[in-house]
Amino acid sequence: MAASMRQISQLAKTMFRKTSSLYSLQSLTRYRFLSTQQLYVDKFGEPKKVLASRTLDLPASIEPRQVIIKMLMAPINPSDINMIEGNDFAQPAPPAVMGNEGVGEIIEVGSDVKGLLPGDWVIPADTAFGTWQTFKLTEDTEVIKVRNDIPVLAAATILINPCSAYRMLKDFADLQAGDVIIQNASNSAVGISVIQLAKEWGIKTINIVRNRPEIDKLTSYLKSLGADHIVTEEFCRTPEMRDLLRSLSNQPKLAFNCVGGQSASELLRHLGRGGIMITHGGMSRKPVIAPIGALIFKEIKLVGYWNTNWNKLHKNDMARFDMLSDISKLIKDSKFVPPECEIYSISDYEKAIERSTTNFKSSKVVFKMT
Repeated sequence: MAASMRQISQLAKTMFRKTSSLYSLQSLTRYRFLSTQQLYVDKFGEPKKVLASRTLDLPASIEPRQVIIKMLMAPINPSDINMIEGNDFAQPAPPAVMGNEGVGEIIEVGSDVKGLLPGDWVIPADTAFGTWQTFKLTEDTEVIKVRNDIPVLAAATILINPCSAYRMLKDFADLQAGDVIIQNASNSAVGISVIQLAKEWGIKTINIVRNRPEIDKLTSYLKSLGADHIVTEEFCRTPEMRDLLRSLSNQPKLAFNCVGGQSASELLRHLGRGGIMITHGGMSRKPVIAPIGALIFKEIKLVGYWNTNWNKLHKNDMARFDMLSDISKLIKDSKFVPPECEIYSISDYEKAIERSTTNFKSSKVVFKMT
């Protein structure tokens, strides 16, 4: 009996040492020290003047439903510039970390988090997420898991522009293969998303761009993505444009306006009877002026689309997850590519902001966090 008691005592000591060792390992995981570099504003204004960098320590531990994300890439979109200027409809309260879109990798999850593991890639569930930082601590409900077997650049730019194109093509008319749409700002991120999705679904596209010194290079690029017709703003006001429209088997059912002003008026003139013009941007910062004849005799309809609001209304709907799944599969199958991009370190944010506001920029500016 005495020997048995000694064995029990020794076993208890061994178990205590193992438990202590395990507890120490867990403590190292749960109590670690990370700092994050953030691009933020404490007041809204001209981006080159108000955007600043800071480094903050993250909490030493996380709550049960929180996750820590190592941000990988995050683009600079027009909506980001509008938000920094104070012109976005969904302004965060300053001080605020900027960045609405991007992709990150989960590196730690809270004890009650379900469906997310370290190594998973996630994107923001809502706007004003603050993607322009190296690490992000957030609730698990504020992110959406995406595939991590697609290019990181594609994942970083999937949330806003591809989804806007997808919804505009799906939600405003019952488009069938052979139908025609027309759009301005066709070399924008939304524009090239429209081109690629339309090609996949058999929809013909008329793509309007501003004239520029390298117009032939731009034309070749859009053609390579699947654009059917590419014309300049000036061409739209010529008799040859009417000839192009008459040569088509169908007149445009939808027009996507990202510019406003005279460019939007031209879209309305070229829409078919009963067509719909969807305004999703206002790059010219000029109002939409509708020709009376288009409204009365062609019964054209004017509507708007705001991707942020769609996401809020459908935050947890299967329609949203199915859309992201569809686009991700096209990316995986090499049928959908992100826009041409210029990559900047987050430390070079001043140069990146300068570049992102350059006229006739042919590529999107993207922050790489590591």
